[in-house]
Amino acid sequence: MTSGQHLILGEMPSLSKLYVNAAATAARRRILGSHAAAVLPAVSHEVRDVRPDVENLTAYQHLLGETASDVLPAGFIHALAFPVAISVMNRDDFPLPLLGMLHLRNVIEYSRPVRFTEPLEIVARAETLRAHRAGTQVDIAVEVRAAGESAACWCGVSTYLAKGVFLPGIDKASATAAPQGFTAPDPTGLWQLGVDTGRAYAAVSGDFNPIHLSVLSARALGLRRSIAHGMYLASRALADVGSAKGDAFRWDVEFEAPVFLPARVALDISTAESVDGGWQRSDYVAWSPRSGRKHFSGSVAAL
Repeated sequence: MTSGQHLILGEMPSLSKLYVNAAATAARRRILGSHAAAVLPAVSHEVRDVRPDVENLTAYQHLLGETASDVLPAGFIHALAFPVAISVMNRDDFPLPLLGMLHLRNVIEYSRPVRFTEPLEIVARAETLRAHRAGTQVDIAVEVRAAGESAACWCGVSTYLAKGVFLPGIDKASATAAPQGFTAPDPTGLWQLGVDTGRAYAAVSGDFNPIHLSVLSARALGLRRSIAHGMYLASRALADVGSAKGDAFRWDVEFEAPVFLPARVALDISTAESVDGGWQRSDYVAWSPRSGRKHFSGSVAAL
């Protein structure tokens, strides 16, 4: 990670308190009419001696369809580290509103299996504030290390969009282009997602962002219905790739259209092998079987 101030937190931040504080900050900014400068805080947040709860791990594996194991799934580590990332986005000097932020992309490198018995150190910081055709996007970079180790065993960069927020000083010419057309392939799977999908994932991830919980809470933030967590969708696709992914891999996902709940989601997974017949890469794409609109796509590739 880049240089800057380093803040060591005494304990894992509470997501519920962070969201309450974010709501208060948003209300204060509306009343005062203040506009944040297009500058990210040059500080990283760290929490040490993080120990996963085995019961929560088991519940996560059951919900996502992961095989029961003492190895932490890559998506579970993202959820474990998420409060530290959100604490950076909840700072008073963070220029974008936390509530209503949309997940655009996630890139994770999982370099070795991490077991639930290992105490972990989690570091997060904000990087690369830039334009998007619908607002402003930002990267939140996270590194997870086992205690006493210098090299990260898990690295992730999440890209988020503050829709409708256009900060002064950001070059709009750099905005991302609109997605290309999509033709749905023959599906290899079909998910049935109930209206309670967001609440079920929140229970195992701790992410009780209102846009995922109910129609009323989602409408309060400008959405017509609640939407599925992006990391629930991506982690379920990763679970569907299965044990082929091996011990070390890069996991990439791009989110294009939200999944409004309840929903049916079609999925296609294709796998490529190396010249020696071993697994090399799996690509996946998910879409609405009713409208044909793509929801997300990505890949899992051996490191």
